[in-house]
Amino acid sequence: MAPPLLPAAEEDGGCVARWMRRDVLLGLALGQFVSLLITSTGFSSSELARRGINAPTSQSLLNYILLSLIYGVVKSYQYTSLTSVMLLDCWSIPCVIILTWIFLKTKYGLRKFIGVGVCVAGLILVVFSDVHASDRAKGPNPLKGDLLVIFGSMLYACSNVTEEYLVKKSNRIELMAMLGLFGAIISGIQISILERKELHSIKWNAGAVLPFLGFALAMFLFYSTVPTVLKICGATMLNLSLLTSDMWAVLIRIFAYHEKVDWIYFVAFAGTAAGLLIYSYKSSKEAEETAQVAGASDEQGKAGDEEDGMQNPA
Repeated sequence: MAPPLLPAAEEDGGCVARWMRRDVLLGLALGQFVSLLITSTGFSSSELARRGINAPTSQSLLNYILLSLIYGVVKSYQYTSLTSVMLLDCWSIPCVIILTWIFLKTKYGLRKFIGVGVCVAGLILVVFSDVHASDRAKGPNPLKGDLLVIFGSMLYACSNVTEEYLVKKSNRIELMAMLGLFGAIISGIQISILERKELHSIKWNAGAVLPFLGFALAMFLFYSTVPTVLKICGATMLNLSLLTSDMWAVLIRIFAYHEKVDWIYFVAFAGTAAGLLIYSYKSSKEAEETAQVAGASDEQGKAGDEEDGMQNPA
């Protein structure tokens, strides 16, 4: 059975109630939670880099092991410069919209596109601000870097959309457990090939171990929460929510590194937040359709679990 809906906003004659629906508030909250987790992984990686430790695959290995032991993980990604991360976030959004429209038959109205536009516009303010002028100037081959970012964003979009489909149609626990298991195996192989010397050179004290553990925990919680966000809101909303991770990073720069940031960051954050609210706004009809889809996927998941139990009796 689909979960009961909150009273329709039209009956009260107000618009605020449409944003106060349980699924909308939960989706927004979880979206910002995973955004903060992504920021935490960046902070952990930054701390490791400051200590001269550069072992990204090793960082991911513990995350994969945790996820495979408990219930799994989705594919992880390593980002480069802040500008590249922003471009990756921006370009993945239209890719996700196109893929979900083609393969998942997701419907997008004018209001959704306005919300997406406002979110992306907020981030563009940061990308083209003077704060990142030096960051953009770095790199011996900017064209090659841009092409790699665009290609990476397409893969990221494919990963999100595929996971959204599997989360809504398949057994999520089994899916994540298998991905986590094989992710750990692949990461172990990569470490043995690419990072053996780096691991031998690391002085394993508290300053090195704690950022590793912090990164793994943040990624574990991130990938544990992503399926719920995908089920409630979809891949597009997930990617829009992750745009704010660059804004949350400002707080780390201010309080952890005592750096000065440009005021345009805060304008961009406000714009992105406004875009998220516009995108998440749902009419009563849209809310009912969302509840029906969620209810149907829950029923399908329970049926799959019961079938597995019958085939594998204790």
